[in-house]
Amino acid sequence: MTETTLAGPTLAEIEDARAVVSRVADVTPMESSRYLAELLGSPVFLKCENLQRTGSYKIRGAYNRLARLSDEEKARGVVAASAGNHAQGVAFAARELGIKATIFMPVGVALPKLQATRNYGADVILRGHTVDEPLRAAAEFADTFGAVLIPPFDHADVVAGQGTLGPEILDQVPDVDTVIAPIGGGGLISGVASALKQRAARDGRTVRIIGVQAENAAAYPVSLASGEPTEITIFPTIADGIAVSKPGALNFAIIKDAVDEVVTVSDDDIARALLVLLERAKLVVEPAGAAAVAAILTGKVRGLGTTVVILSGGNIDPLVMERVISRGLAASERYLKLKLMLPDRPGQLARVAELISEANANVVEVLHTRHGRNALISQVELELSVETRGPEHVREMLDRLSEAGYDPRIAD
Repeated sequence: MTETTLAGPTLAEIEDARAVVSRVADVTPMESSRYLAELLGSPVFLKCENLQRTGSYKIRGAYNRLARLSDEEKARGVVAASAGNHAQGVAFAARELGIKATIFMPVGVALPKLQATRNYGADVILRGHTVDEPLRAAAEFADTFGAVLIPPFDHADVVAGQGTLGPEILDQVPDVDTVIAPIGGGGLISGVASALKQRAARDGRTVRIIGVQAENAAAYPVSLASGEPTEITIFPTIADGIAVSKPGALNFAIIKDAVDEVVTVSDDDIARALLVLLERAKLVVEPAGAAAVAAILTGKVRGLGTTVVILSGGNIDPLVMERVISRGLAASERYLKLKLMLPDRPGQLARVAELISEANANVVEVLHTRHGRNALISQVELELSVETRGPEHVREMLDRLSEAGYDPRIAD
């Protein structure tokens, strides 16, 4: 493969973008992960774009695009639509280049993302409750006032900017065999794939590229199967940063040629991955940024050799983090709800608590009621929220309760 066989930017254009992007973007750390390496059976490294300025890789593409505007375009100002990371990237780039920026964001956008975008100097307009409504509003604003619309992924300058991650990865892990990246519209992975595939071809080697989508917003498997960008219906997902209903045209053209595989992961998978990154790597990552790690944890990817996983962003609302951590604990069977029917006589609650304590589990919440719909007139329903050490510990606790004559059930 040569520099000119891909639909996207050439290697020379990506290297040129690297010089531009280096004015503002950090060369983010590359951390090894022994935990993931043991699971995969080969070295695993984490490319920490969650530690990038503005909290994600988006600053790369945004700055590269804005820096290439003509003086006349800069004078007109720019407009963009985003629920978070693209908004911050555009706002930051506009501030650095002295360009007026207007950003449309959905009404329910997380407060930290809203405040950060405003703090970078952008005019923020809240519109609608999904990303589609701000996108339409931004396009109308561009038509009405002449501002330059900055797309989040479907533009050659944006792709080249995101592609600057590729040479960084090779600088930090020269013997990389596989790169795993999350996919939304496709800006990140199309840029990285463009850079790595062209460098590999030049150097007479191969690098495998794997993309990961949230299964509730997986437009690429459908689009690749049909041979063209295909719009899908998005269902709710915690990975809102990669919830895009239709691939970008340029991004799709690159991905169908340069990305070797696309897999999907569930919200529970992503929640577990976020928890692993917190506990094992001490890294705060947003759900979209943890999707690539989820692919390893679930066994969706195997036999990869030396692997680099891109943690694409770390902009997570603390309230969302609390819910995702709870979901991750539940998905890992380290936090669960138990329901038991007890004889309505003194001492039963104490006996159950004693059995759980003997199993070294911890009760954090109790609901004891005579009004359960499944309880007999002589019974009470007991619902317990319990912390455990994982699936084996759960089985040990359930066995202990069953042996004592109780019939514990794990509640949803």
